[in-house]
Amino acid sequence: VQLQASGGGLVQPGGSLRLSCAASEAINSAIVMGWYRQAPGKERELVATIRSGRDPNYADSIMGRFTISRDNAKKMVYLQMNSLNVEDTAVYYCNVGGRRGFWGQGTLVTVSS
Repeated sequence: VQLQASGGGLVQPGGSLRLSCAASEAINSAIVMGWYRQAPGKERELVATIRSGRDPNYADSIMGRFTISRDNAKKMVYLQMNSLNVEDTAVYYCNVGGRRGFWGQGTLVTVSS
């Protein structure tokens, strides 16, 4: 599976961005898809995951500000990010199948005034 993430960019604190990730093939809805991020000098961390039959899973640091969704028919997963702050600055990676699964190339999100 190849994953292509897009939607990153420069945004001011308090702003919003929507990340998109396109998969090269259909992903069974039971397989987890998600977003991770890696800030400079830090380890990659989970942001949010989604799979059918379960509530989405969110990191505490973004709870209430980010929303993950997926469209299986379009082979897409999205991350709506609101109320961004400088601590959200990172490269965001799309993922299928968990940490041992498939990864996209990452899209940079920079939150700065």
